[in-house]
Amino acid sequence: MKMIKLSTLILALFLSLSTLSMAKSAKTLDHDANMAINKFIAENKSADAFLVKAKAFLVFPEIKEAGFFVGGKYGEGVLRIQRTTKGYYSMTAASIGMQMGVQKYSMIIVFTTDEALNKFLLDSDEWETEIDGKIAVAEWNSKEEIDKDYKDPMVAFVFDSKGLMGSFSMEGTKFKKIKAD
Repeated sequence: MKMIKLSTLILALFLSLSTLSMAKSAKTLDHDANMAINKFIAENKSADAFLVKAKAFLVFPEIKEAGFFVGGKYGEGVLRIQRTTKGYYSMTAASIGMQMGVQKYSMIIVFTTDEALNKFLLDSDEWETEIDGKIAVAEWNSKEEIDKDYKDPMVAFVFDSKGLMGSFSMEGTKFKKIKAD
């Protein structure tokens, strides 16, 4: 029982800290997204050509994740279609299970088909993985070319990770359109 109370307390603390950074300005989100894209391209020179071929991509410059049996993650990002900002989104998830740690990372979710993009845009006020769609997490490193044709309609690239968390999952992740002033 004490473990559950401690886990709940840790999750509440994490979520309250995340809430302090919520609703960044549009200017800040766009700047941070540009910095994340530049870092992604610097890590892999073929990433720029891959992003140009994409139908669209969501850029989350900073996602914070923490867990101790109960966990959560939060991030704010930018939807880009042909390198033009089309909206701002938050990403949240909560989980229960064997997990322990804290980490911060950047992520780019690439839409490789028009159907996936249209479904996301149609349901983007609130969209959830595993219910509305599935996102494949790409296994890649900076020495590999990102020029392969992914069979999945949405592919996530996680990079610039700091900290340590037992595992990474997109299950049950919710995306919600936000207003950035």
